[in-house]
Amino acid sequence: MFDIGFWELVLISVVGLVVLGPERLPHAIRSVSRFIGAAKTMASSVKDELSHELKVQELQENLRKAEQMGMEDLDPKLKASVEELKRAAQEVQRPYANEQSADKKAESTEADNSPASDTREPSADKKAE
Repeated sequence: MFDIGFWELVLISVVGLVVLGPERLPHAIRSVSRFIGAAKTMASSVKDELSHELKVQELQENLRKAEQMGMEDLDPKLKASVEELKRAAQEVQRPYANEQSADKKAESTEADNSPASDTREPSADKKAE
């Protein structure tokens, strides 16, 4: 990406030493190296996400082709893609199914407890008037 040679690094080091001084230069180098590391990590993360999304898109296209062909006489490669997509869909739905069932249980217990308190409060307000 960048072609920085030895003499360019020496020049940058000398300018950094003159501008920052010997006390602040090590701290500045550490800060710059942390920033570069974070940028590399973020770039790697974005690259992984894009490749994952491209793979999902390819699987969806293969599934559409399979549906158009009526799921008969499919290539083995296409069948494998369809099976992989089905497994991925099941894995995605499992955590949400567990969360939804837990949410429904919590809502049902709240619903059982809240109507009794709601009916008492209006009558208490009427008595106070």
